[in-house]
Amino acid sequence: MNKLFTISPSPHVYEDTTVKRLMFDVIIAMLPALAISIYFFGIGAIIVTLTAVVSCLAFEWLIQKYILKKEPSITDGSAIVTGILLAFNIPSSLPIWIIIVGSLVAIGVAKMSFGGLGNNPFNPALVGRVFLLISFPVQMTSWPLPTGFNNSYADAVTGATPLGVMKEGIGMGESVSALMDKIPSHMELFYGHMGGSMGEVAAIALILGFGYMLFKKVIKMHIPVSILLTITVFTGILWFVNPESNADPLFHLLTGGVMLGAIFMATDYVTSPMSVKGMWIFGIGIGLITVSIRVYGAYPEGISFAILIMNAFVPLINSYIKPKRFGEIRND
Repeated sequence: MNKLFTISPSPHVYEDTTVKRLMFDVIIAMLPALAISIYFFGIGAIIVTLTAVVSCLAFEWLIQKYILKKEPSITDGSAIVTGILLAFNIPSSLPIWIIIVGSLVAIGVAKMSFGGLGNNPFNPALVGRVFLLISFPVQMTSWPLPTGFNNSYADAVTGATPLGVMKEGIGMGESVSALMDKIPSHMELFYGHMGGSMGEVAAIALILGFGYMLFKKVIKMHIPVSILLTITVFTGILWFVNPESNADPLFHLLTGGVMLGAIFMATDYVTSPMSVKGMWIFGIGIGLITVSIRVYGAYPEGISFAILIMNAFVPLINSYIKPKRFGEIRND
């Protein structure tokens, strides 16, 4: 008689989805991108990923065990996902101690300080990435070139990303057509032959992961599609108006962290809207902010800032745009 159960009226819906299952499906979806990163960046990609994952797991366990005084939940896979995503957002030559600092910020500040999984308002990996970018701008913008296992971790050959080349060249008055000769072709960008962070170099690998998560019903298509469609439309308009001062839409989709952000970062359950209409608003906002920063801002990339800004609007979106309750009578 000490344990009472409250039974709600039917209908009842049951499914065997758990946090652990969802997290490990996301990890599986990221494996193609991780494999491509290792192929292009060699041992550095392995070191950075292992450091980020292990430090994220360690900080979550330590904080839960000794500060929050609760049973550690590192087996749910969320800290592993955060670690891999953090690794995907940084150069493969970043010093180990800086990666550990980023992991501490991602787990300790962005996640555990708000109560842990399910309570954080901002994507933890992105908070860690932006903190590192602001704190260590030189190290965070030294991008190794994709030379495979010939690329030394401690002394990697670095160079500008395609986005950086395009941004700097346009700022100096060069034409887009001339700048395109200095960067990889669209096909090379598609399969990842370019400098950049680990998770942004191969659109094909990220698209494979996207297909897997859709198949497993881990995410819905609305947020990624709305982000990519918005970026396509607005960069397309700019390109149509002045193709010598604005890169084409496909270039914007295949470079930087657009694919990574749209597929793996913006779709985070905790920090994205609940309703379909809210997802579209969220995605369109991310797309608009990303294009604005890329085209008019001083920084060549904008997807990380765009996602974090729209994360802040999620409670407002959820408050004013709610899905219909089950059984609710339509007025029309």
